[in-house]
Amino acid sequence: MSPTTTTATREPPQPLSDADIIRLAQSCSPIPSFLLTTSSHQTLLSYLTSRSQSSSPSKPNPTRPKLPQDHPVLPPLLPYVPTTELPQIVEPIVSFLPQIVDSENAQVLDLLPRCFNLIGNAEEIEGGGRFVNSVIDKILGINWSKGLVSKMVSIVRDFPVLDKTRALEFVEKVFVGMSSLDLQDLPSLVYQLLVLASKGFVKREVIQGIVTFFGSKMGSKASSIVRQVEGTVLLHVNFAVKQDPSLGQEVMGLVRSDLRAFNHFTVAVLLSVSRVRKFGESSMGALKIALLTAYRDYKFVEDCKWIPDDMKEEYLQNVKVVEKAMLRAVNESNYGREHIVPSILEFSFLLLESMEGGNQKDPCNSSGLLGIEELAIQMLKALFEAHDMARNEIIEQCKFRILSLKPEQSMAIIRLLGNLVQSYPYPMLEHVSRMKELLDYFTFMHGKVAAEVVSVLLPLIKFSRDLQDYTILVMRKAMFRREDVVRLAATAAVIDLIVAEKQSKRDDPLSFQESSSQASSSQQSEIRYSAGGGLFQELSGLLQRCLYQQANVKEVLYHGLVKLVLVDPSSGRAVFDFLLPHFLQFFKEDEDVQLQINCCVKSESGKAYIGEPLHCLLSCISWMLLLQPHGKIEQALESSWACLGFSLSQENEAGRNSSVDSFCTAFLKIRKSLRNQNLEGIFGQTQDPGSASVEEDKRKCCSLVLSGIIEVVLNAIATELEKATDGKKLDLEKELIEFVDLHDSLDKDTGFSRQSTVIRRGNPRTSAHDVPNNMESGHSKVTQGRISFFATSSIYQILQTVLKLLNTDNPNHVAASQNNSQLTCKMSKCCSKMICFVLNASLSHIKSSSVLQNDDPLRALIYGEIKVLGPPLLKLIFLLTSRLRMVSNQNKTEAKGKKDVQEQKEHLHLALICLKELIMICSRTSHLTGLLEDMVSISTLQHAGLDNESETISIIEDQHTRSKELFIVKTLKPLFSGLLALSFFSEVEIICDMILIIGGKLPCKLSNSHGAWAISVCKSNEILNSKVGKSLVTLAICLSSPPNDLIICQDMARALLQVIGSEGNVPMKVSEVYPLVNHLTSPTINSCILHIIEAVIVDMDWAIKKLKTFSLVSQKSIHLSQNIEQSLVLALEENLYARAEAVVKVLSSFASMSLNDTQAEFLLRFCARFYKHLAQMSKLRIAPKGCKQIFPSLKFLKLVEVTCKQLTNPLYDFVAIMQGKHQENANTRGMINKIKRENRCIPELIFQIEDYEKYLIQLSKVCKVNLLRHAKRSTARDFRIIPNNINREDPPGQEPNQDNSNAVENESGEDLGDTEGDNDGSEHILSPEDNSPLVAGDSGSDNEDGDGLPSAKRLKRSNRVVQDSDDEA
Repeated sequence: MSPTTTTATREPPQPLSDADIIRLAQSCSPIPSFLLTTSSHQTLLSYLTSRSQSSSPSKPNPTRPKLPQDHPVLPPLLPYVPTTELPQIVEPIVSFLPQIVDSENAQVLDLLPRCFNLIGNAEEIEGGGRFVNSVIDKILGINWSKGLVSKMVSIVRDFPVLDKTRALEFVEKVFVGMSSLDLQDLPSLVYQLLVLASKGFVKREVIQGIVTFFGSKMGSKASSIVRQVEGTVLLHVNFAVKQDPSLGQEVMGLVRSDLRAFNHFTVAVLLSVSRVRKFGESSMGALKIALLTAYRDYKFVEDCKWIPDDMKEEYLQNVKVVEKAMLRAVNESNYGREHIVPSILEFSFLLLESMEGGNQKDPCNSSGLLGIEELAIQMLKALFEAHDMARNEIIEQCKFRILSLKPEQSMAIIRLLGNLVQSYPYPMLEHVSRMKELLDYFTFMHGKVAAEVVSVLLPLIKFSRDLQDYTILVMRKAMFRREDVVRLAATAAVIDLIVAEKQSKRDDPLSFQESSSQASSSQQSEIRYSAGGGLFQELSGLLQRCLYQQANVKEVLYHGLVKLVLVDPSSGRAVFDFLLPHFLQFFKEDEDVQLQINCCVKSESGKAYIGEPLHCLLSCISWMLLLQPHGKIEQALESSWACLGFSLSQENEAGRNSSVDSFCTAFLKIRKSLRNQNLEGIFGQTQDPGSASVEEDKRKCCSLVLSGIIEVVLNAIATELEKATDGKKLDLEKELIEFVDLHDSLDKDTGFSRQSTVIRRGNPRTSAHDVPNNMESGHSKVTQGRISFFATSSIYQILQTVLKLLNTDNPNHVAASQNNSQLTCKMSKCCSKMICFVLNASLSHIKSSSVLQNDDPLRALIYGEIKVLGPPLLKLIFLLTSRLRMVSNQNKTEAKGKKDVQEQKEHLHLALICLKELIMICSRTSHLTGLLEDMVSISTLQHAGLDNESETISIIEDQHTRSKELFIVKTLKPLFSGLLALSFFSEVEIICDMILIIGGKLPCKLSNSHGAWAISVCKSNEILNSKVGKSLVTLAICLSSPPNDLIICQDMARALLQVIGSEGNVPMKVSEVYPLVNHLTSPTINSCILHIIEAVIVDMDWAIKKLKTFSLVSQKSIHLSQNIEQSLVLALEENLYARAEAVVKVLSSFASMSLNDTQAEFLLRFCARFYKHLAQMSKLRIAPKGCKQIFPSLKFLKLVEVTCKQLTNPLYDFVAIMQGKHQENANTRGMINKIKRENRCIPELIFQIEDYEKYLIQLSKVCKVNLLRHAKRSTARDFRIIPNNINREDPPGQEPNQDNSNAVENESGEDLGDTEGDNDGSEHILSPEDNSPLVAGDSGSDNEDGDGLPSAKRLKRSNRVVQDSDDEA
């Protein structure tokens, strides 16, 4: 039978019921063809209608089988349903949406996308698109349950194309509803959102919503399940970025555009995206820029006075949020997101590499912030602790970067390594092999880096005998290197190794045994407890080699030995025994000249150098003798011998004190011989047949050594003086005076100053790895500055002795002693030498206090509480001031009297410098308050207005603020008045510096009072000294809070205008309002005010950039609620306009002055930069397309009016006058060069002015207000220097004049665009000079922000002007 016959005889199919359709769907078989016939349409439609009109459309009757979820049977059948009936299906489904609870009863929503498409494309339905949009609006208007949220995200990709507004509303609804979803449903939902975004569905908003939801809304839920969910989401994001790289761009653009989107999840997303090869560097870069920008912005607003306080607090919170986000992202890296661990590691090292020099000390640490370096170290420490797999890579990266980076950058890596060693010593024992590999490169590292590497490994070395032995082996090899810096580093490392061993024994002798029980079995073999003689005896041979090295190596050794005895006094005997043979080479007890100073100096290639720093050796010996405990020396010696494994017997009892006694005896003999011998006897007679210049250099070297020896002896005498009885004090004071006299005669005899530079012994060969840089080579104690030979207590005692000699208890002694005998004259001369010596010693001591680090044991010994020098220095200043005042009142005119006054004035100047340096040193520590309180307690000076200020001080509660205010009021201001009355201008300048240093740390109210005081001084005193004038003006402006600071600048500028004069006005000799401004001080004050205004313009540049960022964020609606941010932006904007207006008023006075060529050129460049900022501000006021135009604020309108009236018009006149003067003198030789310089600054200024006015024209058009009603008409200029003989004949015998300003009226003054296209009449642009201080780094920035002319047009103009200049040459 044929198929045709069979089909013909088959009965027609029965109509299907809805139950039959369900069973058909369950069978998952293909749709039969007869089901697609028109006869089945009615059955399908009746089923769909009945289901949509039922109380639960998605739930079948209990008697019917259940429809499989997401089965695609019904949607393909919809095209066969009459299109006019489709709205009847959609409307009931939409009305049922609020009743949907979970995804089980949301299956019917699968019909909506196909229905929407059919309705929208159907010609039978009028307004189908509007119907679809209305339905979508209804869907967006209801509350979505968690089941509806999931279903809508899954079906929205099949919807007709949504406009951006509805798409944004949809995304917002989704992220609002995500909070109600179960945690396990979030990853799948995020994946569907990412799929939508990859298809172009509002990418930025989807990415923004994801990072905001998991970073903010889910951020408070810190459970392990939430972290696991976030880890899964990160994997989805990573995969989506691999499939669609544009999503990665959106993530980075989000962070770049707005720091407020920064949270821990954003950090994790960026780190995850960085695992995609294409985004590795860019993602890391975006994260780094965001982090560094947060720190830089906070530092700026903290230092800027005119930024609103609320904004300062906001930026502080931004930095804290960034730090917390970074640390949280790292701490949660072990919860399903291990794939970002390599990115965290790489980024942390990237941050450490960004730290160079002293940048690691962030100024914001006082606010409780970590800082960049500490943040990176904490991140790596968290990785090291949480991930065993990361430890190997961290150590390997540390080793690689220490060896490959610049010394400045590698120091941060070394500090990281030290933190790891200190915090995780046992895990670090597993990486000893890598530490040994790092030590293999010791001789190839920079000297400072090499020494620091060993220093940070010391805590680990005490746990590993193997590492210690290997370190010693490396140091032995390094001692035989030819490079000086390598031997210096090796010497310092060996000393640190020995000292670390002594410290560990002293602090906790049983620490090793107790801690070893906590280590694993694999680590116990590394842990050992050192017993026996110790490393000093073991390495004494290596140290002995240092005694035959260059002088700088010996200095490091001597300081290290003092440190060793300081840490462990019991090792003193062994150190004395070690040094004695070497010392006896330069001390001959049986000869007339016991101290062989001439043997310390050698010559080579016609140059003298110090071969043996005998003064450093004697300083080392002196310190060690002082460190030996009185009455306990026997015990110390016994322990020293026991340490070597010997017991004291009758045979060695007699010789055990030989080294200590020998040094004590030798030191006393040196003191005695120096007092009894003259300089020739001390230096000895040399028989060197060399040239006279070599002999002179040798004598200078000997003088340097002897000068140091005398200081060592003086330190010992001062130490004894501190503990001596009254009877012994007189003898010691006499001896002190004699040695000071010898020190003074030494300088006069040789003409050698203590501060001069003398060539020391050094190897002329330098290694390739020691390239010049700002890092100190070798060891800091040698290169940064010599450690003082004095202790702070010794200088204090000498100061007290000087005050005693000056008879401070009897201030009339000076006047009463004028008629005394020669004894008084001799005493006065002695006092002068003592004052000069102790002040020089104090200044050197204070400045060298920064040589040693805070944790160095020598710092406490030598410098101690350096603030104790403040009161005696201040007493000496008071005494010198009173003596000078009394001498000046006597009007002494004889030469000797003038010489004494000049000498005392020099002493006062030096004492004030010492006090200023001491205040600067203490201001970096916590000792400033104590120093000021001590000095205030001895101050007895008075000045006008003290009573009123005392009432203000009495209500100050903060101790630190009160001490600063008291010191300024009771000490510095009276000193200022007294010294100003004496016309001691150099000293007054130092007082102003101290007031500025301390006053800058006061609250605004108090600093304003001191600024007002400085203004009153400027108004009441005619000071002719330019430096004092500059200091007072700086004081008045810098201690005044905005806006008063620029108001003062305006008043000063007007006073300068009167004194300097303007075109057609006769200048005054002295200003009527400010006598300080006169013909002698005006140039300096002029420069001072311009530099202060320059700083203001730099601040404006930052503010404009921030306003631009806020504008972009607002346009893109990245944040939906911005009320608080908007108020801060408005406050910043208003402050910016106020500052700009004040700057205009200041510059307007300068534009009217008759300035010289240099000042005029400086002003023109300055104004060009300012107009560029004004153009940027005007451009920000113009709303972009699609945004509502906001009418400019009143302050902006006032700024525009003031600028046009008071600055733009005067500047045009200023340029015309300046060019006219140049044309008059065009025949002079240097005038052509000046005109060429004009071709660089004048065109730039004109361009910036007209660029500013161009944006004002555009703003006027959109705001319907004429902003340029006060502006001067623009002029088109040609700046080619054209010889006059082209246009007219020159007089005979005269060179052709060169015209530089053929100004032609611009016909289209209302629109700059017309002039831009005019090749003949347009301005020619030249970039500012590269070396200009006002425009550095400013060239080429016009086109970066889209401002100004197109780059090609501007380049064409620049080239043409340059060509003109070449023709002129």
